Amino acid sequence: MVEIIKDNSPRFVTGTLLLALVLAVGLIDNYFLTWLFFGIVFMFAFYETLRLLKMDSHNNLFFWAALLWLIAYFYPNPDDLFFLVAIVFASFLAYHRDYDTKNFLPFLYPASGFLFLLALYHDFGMEALIWLLIVVASTDIGAFFAGKMFGRRPFCPTSPKKTWEGVVGGVVLGTLLGAYYALVLVDIGYGLFISFAVSVASVFGDLFESYLKRRANVKDSGNILPGHGGVLDRVDGYLFAAPAMVVLLRGVL
Repeated sequence: MVEIIKDNSPRFVTGTLLLALVLAVGLIDNYFLTWLFFGIVFMFAFYETLRLLKMDSHNNLFFWAALLWLIAYFYPNPDDLFFLVAIVFASFLAYHRDYDTKNFLPFLYPASGFLFLLALYHDFGMEALIWLLIVVASTDIGAFFAGKMFGRRPFCPTSPKKTWEGVVGGVVLGTLLGAYYALVLVDIGYGLFISFAVSVASVFGDLFESYLKRRANVKDSGNILPGHGGVLDRVDGYLFAAPAMVVLLRGVL
């Protein structure tokens, strides 16, 4: 294990700094600061998604993404805004007929995931965001180490380096640590169930971004984070995990 850490030192250094930043935002626990932090990350992720979708020339979409995020600050149910965007887009498409449907894709992914992240904080507080962080981060860490040490069987063609052993190890760790922390919000049964579902969702969030990268024929979504690649490489699991947690918590609490 020491050799694994040594061989991936840039990854762990960057990860430690990112964790410190996230913990600082969590300790301050201010709605504006959290919205601003998510917004900055969202803009980087939006940019990287445009590159993966080969939509570099569609820079005008940044205006609409920024406007959407500004409205989300004031709107009481941020995740509902995605459905309003879908209705506006469909109406615009019906009116113009020849409008490029590809313009909607960055608002489906990653915008919807960030709206659910903000909704999770808005509806359930910082405790729920920390729970999400523990589940997704533990799943990622568990999958990394379990895959390195025990990985033998490929998980799927989309991400050849993922193994069943890594995925199972990650989901087990994410479920157990998440359920332990979840006791601040729910009982152990709900904590285990929700943590498991969110952990599995994060695996497929990571897998979906791998799918986009393979289609774009790139290794990483960007290079802003040493050892991790781009911002999207770091938040991909959260973009599937956050909607899952919001939906499940609304059914429980």
